[in-house]
Amino acid sequence: MKPSNPGVLVGLVVVFALATWGVLQELYSQIPTVPWTAIPTLLILAIGEGYTGWLTRARILRKPDTKPVEPLAVARLAALAKATAYAGAVFGGIFAGFVLHVLNLLDLPKPRQDAIVAGGSFIACVALICAALFLEYCCRVPGKPEDEE
Repeated sequence: MKPSNPGVLVGLVVVFALATWGVLQELYSQIPTVPWTAIPTLLILAIGEGYTGWLTRARILRKPDTKPVEPLAVARLAALAKATAYAGAVFGGIFAGFVLHVLNLLDLPKPRQDAIVAGGSFIACVALICAALFLEYCCRVPGKPEDEE
């Protein structure tokens, strides 16, 4: 499995932001407000993935007081990290599309609330993507030490 390409993730954010912005041009008045619950949910997931990456890296490097990690578990964590990075990019693009659409409507209460919640959700998605990329990095097999080369 190849590492996630940050350029592809940015491309997904841009594509989904533009698609959401286009859809909202016609449907914004018919949909409910953006739920605020995405922000804590995404932040908790980001913290969990970052902590898992930190623990996994310590186990891969065989730090003192850690058990060795099974290779299949590391492969599963790497797959989880890759999937989370792509999902975070898609949802981040959707929230960015909401922000783009309501930028010129900030004097109204509903669009202002949507801008704040969607902006916070976008930032939480960026944190989730960063945590997923960190977990993916932590799942890599370490290279040989420099003195052995």
